Amino acid sequence: MEHITLLLGIVIITALVFDFTNGFHDTANAMATTISTGALKPKTAVAMSAVLNLVGAFMSVEVAKTISKGLVNEEGIQPEVIFAALVGAILWNLVTWLVGLPSSSSHALMGGLIGAAVASAGLGAVNGDVVVTKVLIPAVAAPIVAGVASMLAARLTYKLGGKVGEKTATKGYRAGQIASAGLVSLAHGTNDAQKTMGIITLALVAGGALAPGSNPPVWVIVSAGLAIALGTSIGGWRIIRTMGSGLTDLQPQQGFAAQTSAASVILASSSLGFSLSTTHACSGAVMGAGLGRKGGVVRWSTATRMFIAWGLTLPAAALVASGAELVMRTGDVGVAAVAVFLVASCVAIWVISRRQVVDHTNVNEVDAASTGAGDEQPGVVTTAIAAVAVPPTAGTTAAVTDEDLKATIPAATANPATPAAPAAAV
Repeated sequence: MEHITLLLGIVIITALVFDFTNGFHDTANAMATTISTGALKPKTAVAMSAVLNLVGAFMSVEVAKTISKGLVNEEGIQPEVIFAALVGAILWNLVTWLVGLPSSSSHALMGGLIGAAVASAGLGAVNGDVVVTKVLIPAVAAPIVAGVASMLAARLTYKLGGKVGEKTATKGYRAGQIASAGLVSLAHGTNDAQKTMGIITLALVAGGALAPGSNPPVWVIVSAGLAIALGTSIGGWRIIRTMGSGLTDLQPQQGFAAQTSAASVILASSSLGFSLSTTHACSGAVMGAGLGRKGGVVRWSTATRMFIAWGLTLPAAALVASGAELVMRTGDVGVAAVAVFLVASCVAIWVISRRQVVDHTNVNEVDAASTGAGDEQPGVVTTAIAAVAVPPTAGTTAAVTDEDLKATIPAATANPATPAAPAAAV
């Protein structure tokens, strides 16, 4: 600790600020479906998630090793580079939170680190094989694997619950959702808290406070776990709204399938040291669950905006980070200028967010602007199925429920004064 300079201290604090933004940015991954289906009250859900994020932070350091020892070459990396990387990651997290898009905090951090390292030491500072095998491939595979698994799991739950009364099934799966949401929170702490541990460890190595190749010290693990838990506890309500209601309309069976599938993918990747985006896995699982119910829909206009944000995360964070690194080359004045820019930008984003507040009281109200209401109309097949669907008989679970019809037929059909709810174009 005696080797920590003022600049290194600023970098560590900034890393913990990023970890805090990661917490509230990614709360939706674990709790959005649980909140949207009513399995848990919003405040209870985020409190539970915060505790389990903290516990998960102590379960492994494999992902931290990928960040601190694999992504970039430790030699020649200075604390200024780490600071620039965190600036890019924090700003991207806050911008996507403002617009309610569930982008990847992990990729924002890695994009910032790559951009700052390249600006500082050239392309040779980045280990390209690690970027491809442990970052890019999991980024593409995670939502696909989680989505397919979730879709199959959702279909299986409906099939197995076909002989059970609807009320009994709903009650049982809501209980299951609480358990699976806890598993996702645990997995998120295991994966995402470690990324901050890795970046702080890299900064300590760069500043000469740790020997190259060192694992995260205990105080780093504790502080990273506490920071992400604190961020989770305040709830990222804007992104929870998008994940819980903006992508699709979920029943408890689907929520259980989505969370269980996502948690399995995240925990498996953590054990292998893959720096997986929990957002990609959870978002893919939610969309898969939406397609897993007969008559279910996915709002592809919202999904498309989300996919665009995913694609922009790495390059956008890298661009901001590289610019910050270039400014800091001017010396202490440059470092101060970047710090002032970061603080001013964070304050400005927070002020803008106060114009339309989203919190635990209105998180389940679907925002037409964010979900693309009115952008999509039901396809011919979807409308035809809804029109000829046979009402469920007493005591059985129908293939197409009343909720299915409400999600499929635009609200304008039943009430012309009400804007149409988006549906999937089949």
